[in-house]
Amino acid sequence: MAKGTGKMRRMGDLPSKTCLTCGFPFTWRKKWARDWEGVKYCSDRCRRNKPSSSGEATGPE
Repeated sequence: MAKGTGKMRRMGDLPSKTCLTCGFPFTWRKKWARDWEGVKYCSDRCRRNKPSSSGEATGPE
């Protein structure tokens, strides 16, 4: 059996979102396939520096 028999997609055809921290647009990645709806940040750095929301305790850095 041949590997990679799935459909090929162009980069422009992939779904995209805007990062909640930096506002940078980012596109779908295979590692996010299982939880694309839950992905909110473009990188680990943005996830660590996410804007604080009410009810969320953040410590001093």
